[in-house]
Amino acid sequence: MNADPVAIENVEIAAMTDFYRAAPSDFRAAHGIDVQSIGGACCLACRDSGPTLMFRRILGLGITEPATREGLNQACGYMGRLGEGYSVHLSPSAKPAALSAWLEDRGFTRAYAWMKFARPCTPLDASTDLKVHTIESAEANAFGRVIVEGFGLDATLSPWIAALPGREKWICAMAFADGAPVGAGAAFVDGHYAWLGFAATLPEARRRGGQRALLALRLREASARSASVATVETGERLPGKPSDSYRNILNAGFVEMYLRPNYLSPTRTGSN
Repeated sequence: MNADPVAIENVEIAAMTDFYRAAPSDFRAAHGIDVQSIGGACCLACRDSGPTLMFRRILGLGITEPATREGLNQACGYMGRLGEGYSVHLSPSAKPAALSAWLEDRGFTRAYAWMKFARPCTPLDASTDLKVHTIESAEANAFGRVIVEGFGLDATLSPWIAALPGREKWICAMAFADGAPVGAGAAFVDGHYAWLGFAATLPEARRRGGQRALLALRLREASARSASVATVETGERLPGKPSDSYRNILNAGFVEMYLRPNYLSPTRTGSN
């Protein structure tokens, strides 16, 4: 498998850009949801909702062309206007090499890193007693509810996530137990790459093979759309920290590609 680190970053950026653009207009206005390309980076803004590492972040800095201090100032100024903490995801392929030092000079601190994985969009063996199938907009509300409950997110985020089923380039799938939705997952296909995310299972349905079956289904669907490489990420593996997600990803045939550091802004107010 030949997976390009820059392409891995770009498919995630494309997925997140489309996710932010999918937000319903009333929800967008209420939570200040916006996505902008500033200073050569993708800036994802969201006020008052969700964890910082997921919903307020800067992606892609320095991967298409070398970042500049001016560009970093512009991106941080845009994110800082929210008055909340935000994160910068710094790919190891980002240039210049001094970027991490620039962030530290601004008071950013290194936080929990994410491991990026890749695997071919080839078949995956999976078995479960749950019923698994792709969904469209008719089941969107259930999709949003399962994701927020499975991740323990604020219930107000459900309408935003529910905007994905039926949207172009997205594959959304759910698992059902006795007709009730208990698991969900999504994939975003852009060219030959598929980004996998929004995978969650309700506590009562865990350890029944549902997520592996959902993964197998998304891989098949992504391959049918001409994707050849699937990517996913999870938190780095650390001593004493549970790593079920990490282990499951490896068991599904994914290969560790690189560890991506995350930097947290120094304050919750001001423009940094």
